[in-house]
Amino acid sequence: MKCLLFAWALLLPSLSMAASLQPLSAADVPALLKPPARGERIIALWALDCAYCESNLQALDKLQHAHPDDIELVVVATDSMEQRDAIQARLHAMKMDAHPNLAYAEASPERINFLLDPRWGGETPRVLLIRADGSRLGISGALTPAELHKLR
Repeated sequence: MKCLLFAWALLLPSLSMAASLQPLSAADVPALLKPPARGERIIALWALDCAYCESNLQALDKLQHAHPDDIELVVVATDSMEQRDAIQARLHAMKMDAHPNLAYAEASPERINFLLDPRWGGETPRVLLIRADGSRLGISGALTPAELHKLR
């Protein structure tokens, strides 16, 4: 029994880290946008009140699972970290809490929007693709099969 409790105690921190929502400040954006060493980073921007976000996130999750060595998926809530509990509950319900998850931590969300992509008006869902070669692609709205193909 002690071994089982010890094993559970060791596992507990890793479980909480997987579902841990982290703050995204303006100072963090350059590191997030830095091209990955290889493959692609997909930054999926969503909001609690977004009608199409869940289906986009599910499609991106499926794409990432089909190419786990080539695609890093980062999920970013454009909602404030002040809504942490609601964001985490929604991520868990969508089964998206295993991915790196961030939420805006600035008083001015428009500033983070601009830093992420100056051509983006803030609408969600939004997908930013950053390739290892430094090239980028931004897609707003519900993802179509053709747009998903562009991401891969």
